[in-house]
Amino acid sequence: MKQTDRLIVKYHTSTVGILSLTPDDKLCAFEYDHDWLKDGFSISPLELPLRQGLFLAKAKPFAGNFGIFEDSLPDGYGRYLLHKALLQEGINDANLTSLDRLSLVGNGGMGALTFHPETQIHLNRDTIDLDLLQQKALEVLKEQQDTDAGLLLYNGGNSGGARPKAIFEDAEGHWLVKFRHIYDPKDIGQQEYHYNQIAQQCGICVPDFKLIRNRYFASRRFDIDANGQRIHTATAGGLLCLSLFNPVLDYSNLLSLTGFLTQNSQEVEEMYRRMIFNYMTENKDDHCKNFTFYVLKDSDGKHRWHLAPAYDLTFCQDGYNGEHATSVNGTGNPTLKDFITVGTQIKIKEQRCREIFDEVESGCGDLLLRRIK
Repeated sequence: MKQTDRLIVKYHTSTVGILSLTPDDKLCAFEYDHDWLKDGFSISPLELPLRQGLFLAKAKPFAGNFGIFEDSLPDGYGRYLLHKALLQEGINDANLTSLDRLSLVGNGGMGALTFHPETQIHLNRDTIDLDLLQQKALEVLKEQQDTDAGLLLYNGGNSGGARPKAIFEDAEGHWLVKFRHIYDPKDIGQQEYHYNQIAQQCGICVPDFKLIRNRYFASRRFDIDANGQRIHTATAGGLLCLSLFNPVLDYSNLLSLTGFLTQNSQEVEEMYRRMIFNYMTENKDDHCKNFTFYVLKDSDGKHRWHLAPAYDLTFCQDGYNGEHATSVNGTGNPTLKDFITVGTQIKIKEQRCREIFDEVESGCGDLLLRRIK
């Protein structure tokens, strides 16, 4: 595989900018396109503000890559599949640069950013046979075979996360369907479906969701609009340049990020509501890549950031060494006082903090696994 030293980053048909490597191949460098500076928006306001000049990525935590482009790369299960698929092509992915990996993503990633030129590798055909994909995923994860890694990678669409996934389209729209991992209970799909029902009951915004054949949980892709147009997305980890392998995030950071990006008090309250829900229902998988923001063009033609719907809501008792990935007021065992403190710090009135807390607690029903006092 020929090394990639320069990529054109596009949003739909528009060129956003050029991504390249420094002469020592250690860091990524990015520069916005001249026309994009006139009519576009910052794809990552903290790391890549919309201005002229060359940006250099930091060496850590993404091995010289920018956080926003790291979001486009598969992680966890997807990276494992890519490793297996490349081995079948005789390619050692340990030798690939960030640009090499992005060229493999091409226009097949989540969100609206695409990378050109695209590097093609042989992948097996797509399929809508969910039972087959579940079977093959378990076989590959158990290392019983590698042959179908390409099939699973193709159908997963470079989606992130630890659990096997597939993307598909039907008459109702574009969906992401999740499969069981080797360590998951057999009813994991039903479990996640119930969590999303309860989340809605708690006033949390989630994508449309359904349970296919009473087994596979599927949620509508929020990175594609009703017209099939791709939407620019960015995780909190990508925006803040935080790795999910180093869980240092606090909900006070997430609330501040939400306020800074959206300038909308209702969306800040939505993040506050999710924080309470995750702690009350023992969803300890609340890491920096499980919170996403996206950009929409308003009626006045301006691009504005919004908090994306909640996802990956399910029971997760293990978390990170038994703790939540994201703390509350610096602690993994918060009291009501801690929740109120992080809320009032972001200008939510104490009475409103208590109201949201009570609404979530009363809405959790049988998922109220932890009482907070």
